[in-house]
Amino acid sequence: MRVNIKSPEVEIRERRLGSITGFYGSASELCNKSKSGKLCDRMHSFSQCLGCSSGNALCQLALIQDAVVINHAPLGCSADFSDFNFINTVERQARNIPVANANLLSTNLNEEDTIYGGGQKLESTIEEAYYRFKPNAIFITTSCASGIIGDDVDTIAQEAENKFNIPVVYVSCEGFRSKIWTTGFDAAYHAIIRKIVKPPIKKMKDMVNVINFWGTDIFTDLFGRIGLTPNYIVPFSTIDQLQKISEAAATVQICPTLGTYLAASLEQEYGVPEVKTPPAYGIEGTDAWFRELGRITGKEKEVEELIKSEKERIYPELERLREKLKGKRVYITAGAAHGHSIMYILRDLGVEIVGASIFHHDPCYDNRDDKGKSLDHLVKTYGDIKHFNVCNKQSYELINSLNRLKPDIFVARHGGMAIWGAKLGIPTFLMDNEQFGLGYQGLLNYGNKVLDVLETPEFIKNIAAHTKLAYTDWWINQKPDTFLEVNKHE
Repeated sequence: MRVNIKSPEVEIRERRLGSITGFYGSASELCNKSKSGKLCDRMHSFSQCLGCSSGNALCQLALIQDAVVINHAPLGCSADFSDFNFINTVERQARNIPVANANLLSTNLNEEDTIYGGGQKLESTIEEAYYRFKPNAIFITTSCASGIIGDDVDTIAQEAENKFNIPVVYVSCEGFRSKIWTTGFDAAYHAIIRKIVKPPIKKMKDMVNVINFWGTDIFTDLFGRIGLTPNYIVPFSTIDQLQKISEAAATVQICPTLGTYLAASLEQEYGVPEVKTPPAYGIEGTDAWFRELGRITGKEKEVEELIKSEKERIYPELERLREKLKGKRVYITAGAAHGHSIMYILRDLGVEIVGASIFHHDPCYDNRDDKGKSLDHLVKTYGDIKHFNVCNKQSYELINSLNRLKPDIFVARHGGMAIWGAKLGIPTFLMDNEQFGLGYQGLLNYGNKVLDVLETPEFIKNIAAHTKLAYTDWWINQKPDTFLEVNKHE
């Protein structure tokens, strides 16, 4: 199936990829059902909380340096502005970019607008954005409210583009469109590939697109050692840089959950080859990732030298960590592919993974290539995970699993989920920097961090001692899938 960049709206993951948010079983069972076409979404009897596509679109677009993002929504939908402006400020400092606020506006839809429409407000907000910020592009993210009203955002955007002679881009990311919150990433990248990227003028043989969130810049050093230069997408890029990503020699991604749509679109539309391997976490994943990048860019010799030197460097320390972590049991919660990546790292450290709560599952990625399936790589390389739960941030399922399995340590990617480990007295490791675990050095980073957490349990014990759980004993002793509906089609 080809990516359709002609449509103003991205096709949601449920239809495009067959993605699901409800499953309980083993990782191998999930892989087998994905391959056989027997994977069906098990519905949650109720939802305690959900991620929103709008926030995920915003988290990418807000960090483009010379663009404005207009959130066509009630003011409450713009609560994420403060988070992403904080990230924008901190990460600019870390990368020696002049500090500035992100350019973010809300149309502030109210009750009257839901009756008479919010189109006029949007038009005036676009004018305000243009004259106040003098941007090189304007992105308009939609919301449940603007979607229900039925405002013709695409037409308003096109008229403004003709008026101001800069890209004014409709980003369809209403929260109700998809239960898969990562559809918001796809919506942001759909807008970029559809209205910003231009055909290549010349190919840059040493430039590699890196699709990532924000986090530490580790690729400048790593790629520099093999004669390549990273081109970060999207954080802290400019519109001019985004227009030229079609000129890259290759595209890599920190996480297929994040980058599947844009990487496939760049290959389809402009012939930029995507590195189709598991993410570069754990030893085998990192080996495969670098070797495929080397093959595509003609850097095979340099890559083999890098792999050899890095392994020689880390192995003495890695063996020490494995000895110290032998027999430790861990539970993981994270987004889909990055959750799998964390499991690669921990298994290479010799830790037993007793279970996982992963926020959704993509049976395939947009490139439709089996080599890069991150869960398949996990099962094939490291063995099965027995208690494998797919739940879209449902805390009531997570706490049941933690209470039943009682791991030695709990590893979480998102702060809102990490607190449950602490409340149960389980040493908890929260990691929001995805580059922290990447590559060969990432194994040592994770191993030392896990040891630090295990060796300093007093803080967590104090939290648990003074915490009263919101759940009764009856509730937390239920099986994790008690409130998942049985799917009669499986």
